[in-house]
Amino acid sequence: MIEVEAVLKVGGSLGRGGTGLAALCNEIGLLGRRHGLLVVPGGGDFADQVRRYYRRFPLSETAAHRMALLAMDQYGCLLGDLTPNCILTADLQSAKAATARGQVAILLPSTLVLELDQLPHSWQVTSDSIAAWVAGLAHIPRLVLLKNVDGIFSEKYAGGGLSGLIPEVSAAELASRRGGVDEYFSSVLDSYDLETWIINGLHPERLAGLLDSGYTLGTHVYRDQAGGITPGARQVTSP
Repeated sequence: MIEVEAVLKVGGSLGRGGTGLAALCNEIGLLGRRHGLLVVPGGGDFADQVRRYYRRFPLSETAAHRMALLAMDQYGCLLGDLTPNCILTADLQSAKAATARGQVAILLPSTLVLELDQLPHSWQVTSDSIAAWVAGLAHIPRLVLLKNVDGIFSEKYAGGGLSGLIPEVSAAELASRRGGVDEYFSSVLDSYDLETWIINGLHPERLAGLLDSGYTLGTHVYRDQAGGITPGARQVTSP
């Protein structure tokens, strides 16, 4: 039986061009045969449409929150069609049962989030925070945010390549930065002890490397414990 070892948040930005999303989903399907994987979808263009209506009409935060969650469900249905060896689910029990069978579980999160209603109804909460919340709620030890960037970059970074990539950052420091993750993300990390990575989903081999070896190219986000760095994280400089 395969236990769930990682929550993968597949960012909506990965669906906005090229064939990168399909390649990533195919790799996730293959990896799910030997790793327990639960996928939380981003919102992508579906959530952007909600933002447009929010600006156009006097929508309440609660209405926008519900609509954005349904946007994540729609992106999840897309991921379900692109990912081999997967099952769509709306609850954690079914997700864990699927991974035990060697399938990838893709969570359509709206039902779970709305029923428990533990997150603020705000645009400060996006799929980043929801994925972290799901991982903590389900006691899944690792969270991987798959985006269209290589990780978190130095604020002084102005060139190309990977020279500005920050290999490790504390959750507290992440909270003081703008960009990369949503504003509420660090608050969720404060509540749960998660091994968190931000990596580029356009390079599926990096995800495979992380799951197989514990390290990859990207940014490791550690929980600050008495000023120390969580052991086990290091920089890998090859793509």
